[in-house]
Amino acid sequence: MIKIAKTNIEDVLLIQPQIHHDNRGYFFESYNEKELIDKGINIDFIQDNESKSSFGILRGIHFQKPPFEQSKLVRVIKGRIQDIAVDLRPTSKTYKSYVSVVLDDKNKNQILIPKGFGHGFLTLSKTAVISYKVDCHYNKNFDTGVNYKDPKLKIKWDLEDKEILVSNKDQNLPFI
Repeated sequence: MIKIAKTNIEDVLLIQPQIHHDNRGYFFESYNEKELIDKGINIDFIQDNESKSSFGILRGIHFQKPPFEQSKLVRVIKGRIQDIAVDLRPTSKTYKSYVSVVLDDKNKNQILIPKGFGHGFLTLSKTAVISYKVDCHYNKNFDTGVNYKDPKLKIKWDLEDKEILVSNKDQNLPFI
């Protein structure tokens, strides 16, 4: 049985699975469509993605423009990350606000990020393997993002700037 925890932005949810431990290790359901539907979450996820990053790697803040927007269900298979969801919906009362959560391979928590949000994460462990489901296929012509240093967002990253490594593409993303 999963628990759904609210975040500081109503539409971004923290999903906390029930983990069964014994002397062999653990077991948990990383995804159960029926259980999510029973909790009022009905998203048709169509693709799973996985990435691996080293300590200090920051990926994001990425999103796809309409009509290729994506909802994401993000979890960490190995390691620890700071995960960020930024509200980029101009008509939202939480526009330019963000949610920051730590996801790791111990708590097994997941973050549900709806369409209209930018997504990024910062690797806090030696390495991290991240898995996420999406409800729309990737389209490079609609792929874009917002700069992780955008002063209007005021994101507080969990590492000092000198420890953060960003791709050229992400470093050159525009400000809002």
